Amino acid sequence: MATATAETELLIRTRRDLHQHPELGFQEHRTAGIVADRLRAAGYDVRTGIAETGVVGTLRGGAGGGPTLLLRADMDALPIQEETTHGFASTVAGQMHACGHDAHTAIGLAVAERLAARRERWGGTVKYVFQPAEEGGQGALRMIEQGVLDGVDRALGLHVWTGLPSGIVGVTPGPFMASAGEFEITIRGRGGHGAMPEQTIDAVMIGAQVVVALQSIVSRNVSPLESAVVTVSSFQAGKAFNVIADTARLLGTVRAFDVEACEELPRRMERIVAGVCQAMGAEYDFRYRQDTPPTVNDARMADVVRAAAEEVVGADRVRFGPEVRTMAAEDFGEFLLRVPGCYFFVGAMSEPKGAVHPHHSPHFDICEECMPVAVSVLEQAALRVLSATV
Repeated sequence: MATATAETELLIRTRRDLHQHPELGFQEHRTAGIVADRLRAAGYDVRTGIAETGVVGTLRGGAGGGPTLLLRADMDALPIQEETTHGFASTVAGQMHACGHDAHTAIGLAVAERLAARRERWGGTVKYVFQPAEEGGQGALRMIEQGVLDGVDRALGLHVWTGLPSGIVGVTPGPFMASAGEFEITIRGRGGHGAMPEQTIDAVMIGAQVVVALQSIVSRNVSPLESAVVTVSSFQAGKAFNVIADTARLLGTVRAFDVEACEELPRRMERIVAGVCQAMGAEYDFRYRQDTPPTVNDARMADVVRAAAEEVVGADRVRFGPEVRTMAAEDFGEFLLRVPGCYFFVGAMSEPKGAVHPHHSPHFDICEECMPVAVSVLEQAALRVLSATV
């Protein structure tokens, strides 16, 4: 097995190489090739081409018995032009690892290699999933539909997170990350001259009424003890200063921790849109797509991660509770709908390192010192699951 120094150097070198060569969802061909080669060299039985570019490595432990544990790392980048100044910036115009998936892949390979080197210590089976298209492409669901969860008993995954200081581990039982849905509302009125509004059905005015009315859903239809977000993030209408627009198009996102809320919120939204448009004499189209379910951690698996993290970094560097939750979304929740598991954060923020920008920013970067921590915590959590009944 490699020394700690050599392992860390390889970990960082791998992450930087992947960072320089980002690939969007379902296009991760180079990344998948690197992953498959490393897994085969470590002794895994490797399948490629799952959900187009996904890779799964399977390895049986040497101690006999035990569960089948799925470990997951996502591989895709985002369509963002990088604006960092470090020496390993993206070499692909308009594409960037702006969420940390380059680190996730590198961490996943390091954990896979550690488990392989110590396979006589654990029983059961590891199924390491390297997933494409987490960023809105429903890659997890595509891989599940192609059988990656067959025979799986438990699941673990992690996300490097600039919302926490570098090396801090954040985990909680129950809801951890929100569901994500996206909506498109098209309002069709009647255009006309800006000086003669009485001859028109003003799509801009109606759209503005809809935007304001939608805010009543969270404030008046969601319990104050629950959390939800309805955000209108784009309002497109009109092209001239003296022309009343006949059409307005609203785009946005809906987030919630509760599965029932995921179903009720879009129904409530459409009732509001229909009511406003009917009152104003307009027509509408309402389109809604549920991208991901909430990411809900199994309580016992969250305890396993907490114990592993405390062993690695100490109890004072573990945040365990609802304060680490976020309304950001993650399609790892698809796995957790089907098997008990846990998803957790490893802090990646560092002001001295300049790693202070939010995920999906063109300036995004991580403090790479968090990566060995992530490897050790995930490995220890995996060993606890593989060597005991959880």
